[in-house]
Amino acid sequence: MTKLRRRSLDGLKKDFSNGSPKKKVSSKRGGLKKSASHAVDFQKTVLPNGIRVLTEKHATSRAASCGIWVNRGTRDESPEEQGLAHFLEHLVFKRTENRNAYEISRDMEAVGGELNAFTSREYTCFVTHSLKEHVGLSLDVLSDLVCRPTFAANDIKKEKQVVVQEIHMSEDQLEDNIFDRYFEKVFAGSPLGKPILGTVESINGMSRQKVVGFHGRQYTSANTLVSVAGNVEHDEVVSLVKKHLKMPAANPMAARAARLAPEINAFREVVKKPSEQVHILMGFPAADFRAPLRFEAYIVNTILGGGMTSRLYQTVREDRGLVYTIHSQLVTFTDTGVNLVYAGTEPKNAPEVVELTLKEIKKLRKKGMTKAELEFFKTQVLGQILLGADDIESRMNSLGVNEMVFGKYRSVDDVMNDVKGVTIDSVHEYIEKYVDLDRLGMFLMGAVPEAPTKRWLDSL
Repeated sequence: MTKLRRRSLDGLKKDFSNGSPKKKVSSKRGGLKKSASHAVDFQKTVLPNGIRVLTEKHATSRAASCGIWVNRGTRDESPEEQGLAHFLEHLVFKRTENRNAYEISRDMEAVGGELNAFTSREYTCFVTHSLKEHVGLSLDVLSDLVCRPTFAANDIKKEKQVVVQEIHMSEDQLEDNIFDRYFEKVFAGSPLGKPILGTVESINGMSRQKVVGFHGRQYTSANTLVSVAGNVEHDEVVSLVKKHLKMPAANPMAARAARLAPEINAFREVVKKPSEQVHILMGFPAADFRAPLRFEAYIVNTILGGGMTSRLYQTVREDRGLVYTIHSQLVTFTDTGVNLVYAGTEPKNAPEVVELTLKEIKKLRKKGMTKAELEFFKTQVLGQILLGADDIESRMNSLGVNEMVFGKYRSVDDVMNDVKGVTIDSVHEYIEKYVDLDRLGMFLMGAVPEAPTKRWLDSL
């Protein structure tokens, strides 16, 4: 299944705002409300067993996207369970009480639908995308995966081999592997620093007892929500969830250990690997999901390396021609965040790319941005928000993640108003607080000598 290690969990398609959960709410506010044909209708119901059901109706859409979210991820694993959240996500697709592996895939693909799942450091999601007529089938299949996996011993044995191959593939893809290695350094000592896939040793050490125990403790009604976006009726979705999603209540003896906000560590690291390119990853602290200045983070990330008009793209690629790829991204969690810059270049160009990138970060810290730049990039961000509002799967994701973090619905109009409220003073306040060069991380991976390159990085 898809594992989104590089995916930013915050961003234009998944925005957050403070709020408290209610039993049932309804809102007809939407990002394109000014046109009646694009009006959306949000509703939420909390079932007696604690499962939350959220829908956003898009009356003109032919599609529906369904997600079952379990509010547990890599950071909720014990040291003995490293990689288990992701391994379990794989295993449920092998066999359930009602379907074998082929039938799980067949039932959705037979109607032209898509079935997938992903594990993040903070949650796990099982998702379908289908025509609106097949919402019932989608929730049936998803519920089967979440509630009724068999975890047969032979399936566990075979899937260990699959995940070990996935780990080896990740290690060969340096542009991905560097992100896992970066998190190990920047969040050293925290579960957030552990790789989502686990290690070869931890996966080979997985027993059926560990798998069944983790599923029983974590896959409970209190940890679960369902989000559906598309041309759907809320009451029908609630009935389908009641019918199919039979989950145990939380075990009070199996409470999750408190998530502790990690320190963001400054570091310099060089790993020599055979490669045509040197992969460069640099980063500094960023706003977390709940931070009042999180919308300023969007703007700062966009101007730094969010697109082809960004400072880094123009300076490093367009003006110097030193790279094919350079971009920045926000990686945001419930209690911390980092703003990362990635670039890939030939070994001979790596020193100049590093120096130019560092120069732009320092320039941002010292001089901030102009009012003209702010307005330009705010307009860019607002356009991206509206484009994302037409993506049904994006809206389903937004419903789910917002609910897990805050328990409150955020319409597209709400998000746009918050972005419009960003000022030059608030941006500079954000930069002063978060663009902290004393906590800068720098990681190089590729065909470079380790010791002298590390000494050079330390001197910057």
